[in-house]
Formats: sequence, C-alpha cells, structure tokens
Amino acid sequence: MQHDVAEARGRRLIEGRRRPEFTSWADRVAPAAFIMPAVLTILALSIFPLIVSVYLSLSRIKFEKGGVTVTFIGLLNYKKLLFGSQQFHLIGTLMPITPLGWVFLAIVAGLLTLWLVAAVRRGAGALGLVGRVLVAVAALALALLFTSAGTEGGQLGTIGVTLTYVVIGVCVQYGLGLGLAMLCVQNLRGRGFFRVVFFLPMMITPVGVAYTFRMLTDTTKGPFSPIWQGLGLSDFAWASTAWGARIAVMIGDAWQWTPFMFIVLLAAIEGQPREQVEAAHVDGASRWQIFRFITWPAILPVTITLVLIRVIEAFKIVDLPNVLTNGGPGIASESMTLHAYSTWRALDIGGSAAIAYMLLFIATFFCVAFVNLVRAGPPAAAEPQR
Repeated sequence: MQHDVAEARGRRLIEGRRRPEFTSWADRVAPAAFIMPAVLTILALSIFPLIVSVYLSLSRIKFEKGGVTVTFIGLLNYKKLLFGSQQFHLIGTLMPITPLGWVFLAIVAGLLTLWLVAAVRRGAGALGLVGRVLVAVAALALALLFTSAGTEGGQLGTIGVTLTYVVIGVCVQYGLGLGLAMLCVQNLRGRGFFRVVFFLPMMITPVGVAYTFRMLTDTTKGPFSPIWQGLGLSDFAWASTAWGARIAVMIGDAWQWTPFMFIVLLAAIEGQPREQVEAAHVDGASRWQIFRFITWPAILPVTITLVLIRVIEAFKIVDLPNVLTNGGPGIASESMTLHAYSTWRALDIGGSAAIAYMLLFIATFFCVAFVNLVRAGPPAAAEPQR
C-alpha cells in the first residue's frame, strides 16, 4: 500500500514538472501558430504573383489556338523600353539641349555638388555617401530628361509625366491640406461644418472624380460652358495641349486627395502640446514663430509618413488620366500605370510586366531616398565656444 502511494506521488510530481514545460513550449509555439496562416496567405496572394510577374517580364507570351506559348527572352522587354521601339513612349522624345538648358543643368550640378560636399564635411558614413551619390546622379539624370524633353520638339514620356504628377501633385496637396488644417484649428465660426465639407471629396470614387472633371473641363457642353463662353474660352480645350491636360489631371487629383492630407494634419496639429503654444503666446511669440519652432517639429513625423503614403499612391495614378484625358494628347498625360495597362490590353503581357517592374524600381528608389534624406535631417548647428 505504501508502495502504491509513493508511486502515485511520483507520477503526480512528474506530471507537475511536465505541465510547466508544456506551457512554456505552448507559449513559444503559439505566436508562430497564429501568425503562420497570415504569412501563408500573404505568400500565396502577394509574393507568389510577384515572383511569377518577374518571369513574365523576362518572357514573350503568345496566345495561340489551343493554348499559350511562353518564351524566355531575358532582358529584351526592358531593352525595348529603354533603347528600342518603345523608348519614345517610356522616356520620351529627347532633343538637343539649348544653351539656357545647359546653364540650368550646370546650376543643378553645382547645387548637388555642394550638397555632397556638405555631407562629407558632416562626416557621413561610406554607405550614406554612396546613397547620396546615387540620389545626386538620379536627380541630375531627371534634370537632363526634363531639360531635353522640354526643348522645342521634345516630349515627356510616361516616366517624366508620372514624376510630374508625384512631385508637383503631392507638394500642392500637402500645402493645401496644411493650410486648411491650420485654418480649421483657429477659433472661427462654422469650422465644424467646413471640416465635414473638406473631407467629402475622399468619399467619391476616382472614376467618379475623373468623369466629374471631364464634364467641368468641357468648354462646349459642360455645366460651366456659359462661364467659359463668357470668358471667351469657348474654343479652348484642356486636353488639346500637353500641359493643359497634365494640369487638369493634377487639379482633379488634388481635389480628391487634399482632404486626406487635411484630416491627418488636422489631427496632428490638434494633438500637439498645448502648454508649449500657450507659453509661446505669453512670451510674445508670433504665429510664424509658433508654427516654425513648435507646430512644425510636432507634426514632422506625421508629415513624413503622410507624404510617403501619398507618394506611393501617386505613382499608381491611372483613373484620372485614363478617363479625363485618355492619356492624351498623344501620350502627354499618360502615367506609367496607364502605360502598363494599355500594353496589357494590346496582349503584350511581358512588356506590361516590365513597365510595372520599372515603376516598382523607380517608386522604391524614390521612397527610400526620401525617407533616408528626411531621417538625416538638416546639419546640426555648431555649439558656441565658451
């Protein structure tokens, strides 16, 4: 009997030791067990198509009777876009640069050189210096592209048009959003009503916005045609000139996405420490000084994230140029995403995938450079000697 009791106590002791071990093992395994379904879903729906599309961009696809033929051709799709028959579509028509254009390029090169010298003087590391050199080379190449394509007889390709939408569009949207946010935090009557009104454009689909601005820019039959005729612009067409079409697209894009900037910046401004603002008012600081030294540092982290998100979305713009101007006149307002879509509709699947990957490379480089440059910040001021 005593032997049975001792044996039972031994079993309970062993089980008591195993339970903490099992609990510890379950705690270690549980995160992986819960996360694994999400990881597998992402791999199936995102990573796998990404890998397949890489192969498609290196292949020629033919639709034949009874099936599809996929032939590996290497980098020929990219060669066709950069140096072949599609170069004018992607890069544009480049013309000899005028003397004024060379002066502009010299100024850009000088500013970039000064920027690199300043980075070296601040003691930038080797990796940071290499990144800055790459950014400087890319900036100089873009300046060369816009200068050559902007010469008489030249034309921007889809790369230049897309970067125009990204840089000018995002800057305008951020400026308008910040201005509206600063107005709505003031003690003004009806500011709650305007907060709702400013947010309304985001509730409309991009295609709806495109059709709305297509009607508004119609000077012959649109709802504003009497106003256009009264101003003597009845024969004017936005889509008849390259920059007129691009400006129309950017106006529609700004109308839709400025509320996104506005609502996020409004939340960031209202979340800044009020004690610092009140103390600045007591000390006699002006509105500009309060914005520069208190508000701007408080909203800077939000600004970086906000601009980054908007830049990524701006690189993918397709609805407005497709519906509003159909990419015209010619290809003057066509984005890279619309270029890839048009190529896909022409059943050039490999060429479309190559355009999409070039867009991915450009957007990734642009966003990484932006984040690194902003993270580096301005040079620190030297401390005064005592």
